[in-house]
Amino acid sequence: MAATRPHHWAGHRAATVAAQTGAAGLRTPATGTTMTRTNGISWTNGALLRTLGVACALVALAPVAPAQQPDAGAWDDNVEVQKTPAPRSGTTVIEREGSRSHEDGGIRLVALLTADGQQIDQGIVWRVFQAGAAGSKSRLVMENREASPALNLQPGEYTVNAAFGRANLTKKIVVKAGTPATEQFVLNAGGLRLSAFTGGNPVPPGSVTYALFSDDRDQFANRTAVMSGAKPNLIIRLNAGIYHLVSTYGDANARVETDVTVEAGKLTETAIAHAGGKASFKLVMRSGGEAVPNTRWIIQTDSGEVVKESVGALPAHLLAPGSYTVVAASAGQLFKKKFEVKDGEITSVEVLMSSSSEIKSAEPQPTEQAPLDLAPSLDL
Repeated sequence: MAATRPHHWAGHRAATVAAQTGAAGLRTPATGTTMTRTNGISWTNGALLRTLGVACALVALAPVAPAQQPDAGAWDDNVEVQKTPAPRSGTTVIEREGSRSHEDGGIRLVALLTADGQQIDQGIVWRVFQAGAAGSKSRLVMENREASPALNLQPGEYTVNAAFGRANLTKKIVVKAGTPATEQFVLNAGGLRLSAFTGGNPVPPGSVTYALFSDDRDQFANRTAVMSGAKPNLIIRLNAGIYHLVSTYGDANARVETDVTVEAGKLTETAIAHAGGKASFKLVMRSGGEAVPNTRWIIQTDSGEVVKESVGALPAHLLAPGSYTVVAASAGQLFKKKFEVKDGEITSVEVLMSSSSEIKSAEPQPTEQAPLDLAPSLDL
């Protein structure tokens, strides 16, 4: 079923978003399986990738009354936008004589989403740098948050950075005396909105975080972090390109990784299908007894990989489905127990302080040695 709804692109003029949605009641496939696309929905490596490729058709409107402000929640990426207040009605603004040097150069900065796209008219931050003395760093000359500022700068070379959320572009400009000019910055920016669900339902608020990395790797096979701690259902402004997405459900190993593509001038929506179950732990002296406080917990996979460590009487963690071993340390003793986590289920793990669950120390015992001959030597 195709749904069409109006959408504001970062304060631009109204753009139409056509979102292809799937039928309700889809079953969640097992983690790691791949299902073919159905009604615009595809499963890949446990992730339901619904890349809607929502083309924000930037439709120019005829001059009308001042447009309504866009939905404030549409672009919440922690970028504070400060607007220059307009003069009050009936007020004439007179510039002081001598406040502007005739030797200064005038330059107007303009930011575009794409080369043939519409001008960005909200949420852009301009930073102008000028090279210092030989060997010194560039200094920040000014910062401006107007959509298309007209700057008066001394003639010379400058480095200008245009930032639109996480999308940005830096280029050098040359200002000439008495020669007004316009510099266009084509950011090739797009939007990415992420969501997650488990068992066919949206995940509880605050239970999922996202991290974005560059697609390229360095000589040590590491990726560059682009953004961490991203929240669901917020639009992230990014330069067009391929990004590696890591979606973490809970605080342990319920994690999904996949690649997403952001296209210039378009909004991409990606939904991640997570699998996981909650496990709670307590160390007791007898079955059903009170939990022993200040217990240190170590959760390991069957292969011995440590997935979570914590301290407390009744910790609870969200784990990926599978078999685990938990080790509880208290008063110098170690106790362990095997348990299993199933998708969507809550598991209570009670570790009993008994000889059957105690881990014997594997430290080698000191061996007996022959007494040392402490008689003084007379050898010279």
